[in-house]
Amino acid sequence: MSSIELVGPRIPIYSPEFAADPHGFYRRMRSDYGPLVPIEMWPGVPATLVVKYGTAVRILNDSHHFPADPSIWQKTVPSDIPIMPMIEYRPNAIRTSGAEHTRYRSALNDALAGIDLNSLRTMVENSAIPIINTFCEDGNADLLNQYILPLVFSVFCEMLGCPPEIGERVATASAAMFDGVDTDTVNAIMGQALVDLTALKRAHPADDVTTRLVQHSTGMSDEEMVHQLVLLFAAGVEPPVNLIANTLLLMLTDIRFTSEDNRVPLSTRTALDERLATDPPMANYCITYPRQPILIEDVWLPADQPVVISMAACNTDPEMNTGEFLDNGWNLAFSTGDHACPAHARPYGILLAQDVIDQLLDTLPEMKLAVPENDLLWRPGPFHRALTAFPVVFPPSPQFVL
Repeated sequence: MSSIELVGPRIPIYSPEFAADPHGFYRRMRSDYGPLVPIEMWPGVPATLVVKYGTAVRILNDSHHFPADPSIWQKTVPSDIPIMPMIEYRPNAIRTSGAEHTRYRSALNDALAGIDLNSLRTMVENSAIPIINTFCEDGNADLLNQYILPLVFSVFCEMLGCPPEIGERVATASAAMFDGVDTDTVNAIMGQALVDLTALKRAHPADDVTTRLVQHSTGMSDEEMVHQLVLLFAAGVEPPVNLIANTLLLMLTDIRFTSEDNRVPLSTRTALDERLATDPPMANYCITYPRQPILIEDVWLPADQPVVISMAACNTDPEMNTGEFLDNGWNLAFSTGDHACPAHARPYGILLAQDVIDQLLDTLPEMKLAVPENDLLWRPGPFHRALTAFPVVFPPSPQFVL
């Protein structure tokens, strides 16, 4: 038995080197450290990374010993570290425990239950074609920034009932949050935009997620509404964007998903399931904060220091991963336990990704990566698995008509 501090030197998971080859780091972590790895989430911000599947499941299903509320820890670090908006206490379902968590989670589940998945394909098509028309005549595009991000954001805003003007402000703050821009600026921009959205839905209710939250029997205040919406935007835009981009990359570069070897290519859904298992868009997250020192895997973890689950490392744990990805029910891409991704959000995320990809490949079927895969750059950051850009080329096409 030893302290996590003695397992080995801390590994920074926010660096460009880590972003370029995370799976190489995970392999070395397993070999040199074992199931629990001392890391830095940010310079001077220590944490423990869980890289063993069984250990992660045990922690995620033990919210009594591993609560998600960061309030005590938060007092021990500078309030202005750039990753703070992603991890600080908020009165919402992802950053609370006990009765408070139950209250917010029930409201979120009920609001998401009203999503009509049958209308999703039409939403994607109605937004996708105008977006594709902005670059189809050029013969080249940055799919990430010219297609995937604006399309996912447009559809999600429609689901939430968020008008474009408010959505643009939220988009600015959301991008800054994931990229670690000044905390006060991010919170100010995001907060005011979501106050305005809440006020709009109180005055003009409609059939959308925000209205259902506003009208929920839990009776949330404007401040509480802001924090529920922060969570929804954080979970409903960046992870789907990265899932779509990472899956498209697989489909454009792996002959199993092309017709180059004269076999019937595997499906988009198969590619999505594989990416969720091997390279989930939120690679390291599901953070908890043990309230007292705790012994796990013969290692003592200190009280109130973050414990981060590496969904990417756990999903590729050699003890678990057989190379078969057709059934993604076992993997941790959506987490597990009390704070797992809500059941009603999962089919939305999968169907959205599938429709966004299929719409693009049906419209521009001869698309190819514009640079060698090894030349693509991955965005540094402790939590996401995200490209900086996704350059492609294709035969120029006249604009499409809906």
